[in-house]
Amino acid sequence: MHGTPLGPTPPMPVPTEKLQFAMPPMHDSVEEERRHRKERLAGALRTFGRLGFEDGVSGHITARDPQFTDCFWVNPFGMPFKHVTVSDLVLANSDGQVIDGRHHVNQAAFTVHSQVHAARPDVVAVAHCHSVHGRALAALGELLDPITQESCAFYEDHALYDTYTGVVVDAEEGRRIATALGSRKALVLRNHGLLTVGDSVDAAAWWFISLERSSQVQLTARAAGRPVLIDHRAAVATREQLGGDLVAWINYQPMWQDISRSEPDLLS
Repeated sequence: MHGTPLGPTPPMPVPTEKLQFAMPPMHDSVEEERRHRKERLAGALRTFGRLGFEDGVSGHITARDPQFTDCFWVNPFGMPFKHVTVSDLVLANSDGQVIDGRHHVNQAAFTVHSQVHAARPDVVAVAHCHSVHGRALAALGELLDPITQESCAFYEDHALYDTYTGVVVDAEEGRRIATALGSRKALVLRNHGLLTVGDSVDAAAWWFISLERSSQVQLTARAAGRPVLIDHRAAVATREQLGGDLVAWINYQPMWQDISRSEPDLLS
């Protein structure tokens, strides 16, 4: 039956080219890119502090300098994550020697991080913290099972470093950890914690957050019953959709916007 429309004609959709969608920025100079990486590093550290990933003086995120590519920006040793500002960050060389900054660095951080950065020139940032659920999964010496959409992002793209020798202070141990990581984006360090990498600070930070949360989900699900596994084909397809660093960068942007807007002093 044809008749008069029941209401006014709805407005036309906004053309998609006029809709905003954030993508990783391009930089016109090394100085601009360095500033960007340092801002994101300070923001990621504060976010990790909010999420409770800090444990004493353990935990660190490194970001490769865009000009001096064998040097890395890192959080100052002993400074609370929640207080870190851009100007507090320290630049250290691959031997852990400070070349820019006012504070010491965690030498154990560079024993591992410098070897991962050296083995993976594609990696801009490395994140490692002693988060609660990550340590619990590590204590079991297990990997994530494909039981959720989020955990599928790590399917066949994370590994287990199946040994523990105490606090890592030996470069050879760092090399073994880098070898165990291989080309993957994440590593479970048995009896120790989690480590993630990314082609941006944002990606490495998101992978750590997601890996920690997925560890929590797996432990909770197991405590409640028997989790149902996602089959191999679907897990691979999901990883191909959600497991790239660009997707990680996009997922992290709400956290960056939150921390940078609510705590703008981090940029000082």
